[in-house]
Amino acid sequence: MGCTDRHFRFLLRLLSTNSILYSEMIVTGALLYGEKEKFLAHNEDAPCGFQLGGSNPKELAEAAILVEEAGYQEVNINCGCPSDRVQVGGIGACLMAKPELVADCYQAMSSAVDIPVTVKSRIGIDESEDYSFFKRFVLKLYDVGCRTFVVHARKAILKGLTPKENRDIPPLKYNYIYRIKDELPEATFILNGGIKTVEECLKLKQLTDGLMLGRAIYSDPYLLARLDHDIFSTPLPSRLDILEKYRSYMLEQLDKQVAMKHMIKHLLGYFTGTPGARHFRRYLSAHMFEGNANITLLDNALEASNVTNNLLEKVIS
Repeated sequence: MGCTDRHFRFLLRLLSTNSILYSEMIVTGALLYGEKEKFLAHNEDAPCGFQLGGSNPKELAEAAILVEEAGYQEVNINCGCPSDRVQVGGIGACLMAKPELVADCYQAMSSAVDIPVTVKSRIGIDESEDYSFFKRFVLKLYDVGCRTFVVHARKAILKGLTPKENRDIPPLKYNYIYRIKDELPEATFILNGGIKTVEECLKLKQLTDGLMLGRAIYSDPYLLARLDHDIFSTPLPSRLDILEKYRSYMLEQLDKQVAMKHMIKHLLGYFTGTPGARHFRRYLSAHMFEGNANITLLDNALEASNVTNNLLEKVIS
C-alpha cells in the first residue's frame, strides 16, 4: 500500500515484459463511494491484477465489476494484510479465521466478472498456524472454484506486532506451499515472502508455480529487469534508457497536474548497487516534498550524485 500505484507499475512495465503486476490494496468503499477513477486509473501496465480489501460479498462483487470494466486482467482478494486499521474493518488477514465468508466473497465475485478471481493470504494467524488450519482455508476456496492462491508463507500475528514486524518476525514456512501444491495439483500456488535475490528466485521457481516479490522490487526496481533476463532470456535493458522513458512519463503527468512527489518517490532505490546511489536517494528525499518540485529535481539529483557517469563508465569498462 502506497507503493505499487499506477506510476510505479508504469516504471516496472518498462523494466519487465513478462511479470504480472498488482495494484496496492484498495478497500471496496473507496471504489463504490469514493474517487473510483483515481483508484482504478492505470496505463500500459498489463497484465495487471487489482487487489481488493473487503468482506462483504455484494460489495466485493460490485467492486470487481468496476475493476473488470477498468481493464484489469485479474481481481485479487486480500486475506493477508495484518495492520490494525485493516482489522478494524474486518478485512485482511483476520479473514483467514472465516474461510466460509471468504468462500462466499469469492463466489459472489467470480459470478460477477469474467476475469480470474484470486486470493492472497498468509499460512495462518496468531496461534492458528498448523498446516491443517492453512489447508482448511485453502480447501474452502478450492471447493467453490478458486484455483489461484498467492501465499505469504508466514503467519500473521494480529496483536502485538506492527505490519513491518509481521513481514519479518514470524518464521517462513515454504514447506506449507510445497505440500499443498502436491495435494492440489490442479490449483496454482504463488510463493511470497522473504524472496530477495535472483539466485533465490531461480532456486525457488523450480519448487512452486510462481513467485511474488514485493519489498525486494520496491527497494531495487532494476532487480525485476534482471529477473526477466535470467528467467525469460529477455535482453537486459539499459537502466539509463528506462529512466529516460520514465522521465518522459513524469513530464506528461506533470502537465496533468500530478505532483512530482507521487512519481519521484519510486526512484529512491532505482540505482541500488551503483556508485552514487546513496547520494542520489538522499538528494531526492531532501527535495521531493517541496511544493514547486518539477523535473529539474531528477536532473539535479543525477548531476549531484554523478550516478549517470558512474554507470556509463561501468558500461565502457
